[in-house]
Order: sequence, then C-alpha cells, then structure tokens
Amino acid sequence: MSALKTIPKAPSDDKRWRIVDSTMRRNGYEGHALIESLHSVQQAFGYLDEPGIRYVASALRVPISKAFGVATFYHYFTLKPQGKHACVVCLGTACYIKGSGEMLKRVSQKYAIKEGETTPDGELSLLSARCIGACGLAPAVVLDGEVLAKHTADDVVVKIERKLKP
Repeated sequence: MSALKTIPKAPSDDKRWRIVDSTMRRNGYEGHALIESLHSVQQAFGYLDEPGIRYVASALRVPISKAFGVATFYHYFTLKPQGKHACVVCLGTACYIKGSGEMLKRVSQKYAIKEGETTPDGELSLLSARCIGACGLAPAVVLDGEVLAKHTADDVVVKIERKLKP
C-alpha cells in the first residue's frame, strides 16, 4: 500500500470495525475486496447500513454507487437488522409448485409481516430465496439455518412457534 493512500476513520468506535479493517488490510485495500469486505461488515454487525457501505467504499476507493450496487444486487446481503430468528422460504420452481407460496403466505399472515420484514419485537424475519438448491426436498424452508424438507405451511408455523417460545 502506497504511503499516499489514507484510510478513512471507521463510522464509530465499535471494536467490530477492527474485523472489517483487518479484512480490507489483508486485501491491500484494493477494490477487488469489495464483496469480502461487505461480507465482513455484515458478519460483524448482522446487516449493512449506509455508513458501513460508505466506509468500505471509501477505504477501498470504489465508487459509492458500485458498493451500493453490490450490496443491493446480492440476496445474501441485507440492509436492515434481521430478527433473532430467520425463516427463509424457497420460491424456486420445484418448491413453489409443491406449496412454498402458501407457506410464505401463511407465515406472513400469522406474524403480520411481509416478505423481507421483521416482527416489531425483533423475533422473526421472513425472507424468501429464488432457490436454495434443495429441489429434491421441496417444498423447502430454512429456519435458523436448518433446512425443513417437505413440510406443510402448518408444519412450518408450528416449528417457528417452538423457536419463538422461551
């Protein structure tokens, strides 16, 4: 790294920024590390906020529009805090044909949230994915990282209820 390059100050004094800085430093503060650096922010903070995206863009010297473009293009990234529990409904063709659309609708109605939203108490986020690569398990839902195969909408609601109970 050239002596002329200056690294911007992190958005806050939060120690988690050290993890992000380490990722960018390891990659020589080069633009090719954009996705990895944004991933590091999301791992450290749980989501990407505007100050975090701006910080990474500035440190890597990439246009802010490119950083926001990457953050909004990839479904892996989320721009708002997620709930304590996450329910990801696969909407791929095999899953949809076998009822995942109904699962999404049922969970949405039960918890009064739309796809992409989190319950007001921060307990549950409802997400969807184009395909989770588990077509043989259709319809498939991922609940807190666990793939639920061949479940009905009611089965999924029961599993969520168990997760939400203290």
